[in-house]
Amino acid sequence: MNGAPSEKERREVYLDNSATTALSPAAAAAVRDAYAVYGNPSSTHAAGVAAAKLLADSRAKLLRAAAGGNIPPAGEIAVFTGSGSEANNLAIAGAGLKKRHFDSNRIIITDSEHPSVANTAARLAGFGFETAEIPTRGGVIDRDALRSELKRGAAIVSLMLVNNETGARYDIEDIAAEVRKLAPSAFLHCDAVQGFTRTALPLSCVDAVSVSAHKIHGPKGVGCLFVSPSVISKKLLSPVIFGGGQESGLRSGTENVPGIAGFAAAAAEAAENAVTDGKRLSELNSELICGVTAAGARANLPPRRVDHILSVTLPGIRSQTMLNFLSDRGIYISAGSACSSKDRKISRALKAFGLPDDEAECTVRVSLSAYNTEEDVADFLAAVKAGISSLLRMRVKHRWF
Repeated sequence: MNGAPSEKERREVYLDNSATTALSPAAAAAVRDAYAVYGNPSSTHAAGVAAAKLLADSRAKLLRAAAGGNIPPAGEIAVFTGSGSEANNLAIAGAGLKKRHFDSNRIIITDSEHPSVANTAARLAGFGFETAEIPTRGGVIDRDALRSELKRGAAIVSLMLVNNETGARYDIEDIAAEVRKLAPSAFLHCDAVQGFTRTALPLSCVDAVSVSAHKIHGPKGVGCLFVSPSVISKKLLSPVIFGGGQESGLRSGTENVPGIAGFAAAAAEAAENAVTDGKRLSELNSELICGVTAAGARANLPPRRVDHILSVTLPGIRSQTMLNFLSDRGIYISAGSACSSKDRKISRALKAFGLPDDEAECTVRVSLSAYNTEEDVADFLAAVKAGISSLLRMRVKHRWF
């Protein structure tokens, strides 16, 4: 488009950190060093023992990071997977395969869950399960609807901690107490992929928690499911990948030791800097809200939310049109979840939030990381202001989009 800077002039601004983050230097160093520890951690010779030690050290680091740098709950284990999506599948399908332990065939999720949760729950219909979805209008779980569904029985309850498109932070800790009261035998899972190292994880009040490396400056292709000791002792979880019985028998396959080492390094660094980074992200978030409002857009703000995700509805400009405008200027945001943005459908999460279709089609997501600066935010705000002005003029002139 006219006015876009040349490749030599532009400074790239990456504000799509909920899709993925840049690999941190500490994580990159850990991955590189781990490649020298090439033994199979299941082997009993010295090379294997060295790899097993690195794996154990990484697991301990990750568990401590999950506990906010404190000692994790006694007996909590970390099961490494190939992604956050696989961790979600392991929790829901793995619990579903143990359905004989439950006195119900019902799965309860929210209407704004990640596809790796919603689609897994739907797939379990073939195993005799039915799914109920709890409304999350305005970024708040409908507690009355949840109570009503829990009273009808529940085998599995899966509720996300932070919504990946709106930034809503759901009150899982309080809700967990209600689940335990009304459906005490239910398997309770939390998808915390967008909340890990940004808000406290509900380790002590749920059965399993899913996280992912590449959302916190770790490498892609590594996830983790934190599993409570009661689940292990009662054998409430079945593997969904079968083989040699690695990862406490819950996820077979030789572990990705370099990726896991990088994950642990990124998590440890994020946990150590959580307070400082949190304060800076809060300040940047406030600047974003003020700036997009002044530019004529609307920030969609749940009553309880995280600071690294901001949903913005543009004034009559389709999100993809604005994404293209900004991308031409080296500024990268998204129209929603990267896992589903290519299917061109109206965002499930935004509809659940309460946006009508025409507004959902004009909504973008800005997501920050510890590496973003005030200059990044200023450049984005200047570009989105110019984009709104320019694109609205073009709309009036050409009567398009």
